[in-house]
Amino acid sequence: MSKVDIISIAKALNLSKSTVSRAFQEKSDINPNTRNRILAYANEINYRPNHYASNLREQKSKTIAIVVPELENNYFTQIIKGAEEIAKREGYHILIYATDDDINKEREFITSISNGKVDGVLMSVVGERDNHSYLDNIDLVKMPIVFFDRVYDDVNITKIVTDDYQSSFDATEHLILGGCKRIAYLVVDKDHSIGKERAFGYKDALVKYNIRIQEELIVDCSNSYEENFNIIKQLLINHKPDAIFASVERLAFSTYFVCNKLGLSIPQDLKVVAFSSLQIAELLAPALSTVTQPAEKIGKKAAKVLLSKLKGEEQHLDSNTIVLKSELVIRNSSQF
Repeated sequence: MSKVDIISIAKALNLSKSTVSRAFQEKSDINPNTRNRILAYANEINYRPNHYASNLREQKSKTIAIVVPELENNYFTQIIKGAEEIAKREGYHILIYATDDDINKEREFITSISNGKVDGVLMSVVGERDNHSYLDNIDLVKMPIVFFDRVYDDVNITKIVTDDYQSSFDATEHLILGGCKRIAYLVVDKDHSIGKERAFGYKDALVKYNIRIQEELIVDCSNSYEENFNIIKQLLINHKPDAIFASVERLAFSTYFVCNKLGLSIPQDLKVVAFSSLQIAELLAPALSTVTQPAEKIGKKAAKVLLSKLKGEEQHLDSNTIVLKSELVIRNSSQF
């Protein structure tokens, strides 16, 4: 059987090789009827173009890497969905990598792909307390990087974030105005840029209403549900907060579990508000009040900025940091 390729298709359809080649490109000036004719014939003979080889000839992988701390968090999957939608529209493929909050994995992955395996990177970082000087050796012109959500503040890279400070201030103020005075703040890592911004918003709201900041109510948790159950259980037994403000949704879920175990009623005994992008938040019993971040919008914006860099387009940004607004949604878990 003779080899099937662009040349043989062009010969069979009495077309030029360049015309057939352009038919397999998502963006080209080829006549739609001609494109449909070529694609129909290619499908008939079961031909699939080798985009990878073509991209190598162009010195482009047409691939974008998306680096996230974890894949279990629905928030990050929504961001990936938004970024992928924009990338696919421009003919790019997506490579997804989870660091598991390990700086060594982050460093090894970014270093390994900086040799041309991908054209650019969208990244939510591990944490500022870790040594991320490896980025000083990355050619950001050859492989541009855009940070989203969790960022390195001291690195001159475009950042897509949400208004964490204001969102936390608003959520805490909501609880205060409802009569709460012993509001516990639960965070997974106080050293993350996000954890710090949300803590500032929480503390400033307390200060505004002359409520003393109590360090024992600012609780560092973990990524383990089992550990968090015990941490939150001891918090509720020993310090008796009247409200919980959770910086990530898993801590709100653990709070629900602990309250059920201790026989505490939400919101009668304990009010709860959490950062969460889960659509099932309103299906919990009681429905969870949330600070809802625009996850898909973050992914889309990050991808658009990165693709603009890859095209060499001039960046017209007022700041190196783009801030998107979150929404405070009040439901039964914090009703008064």
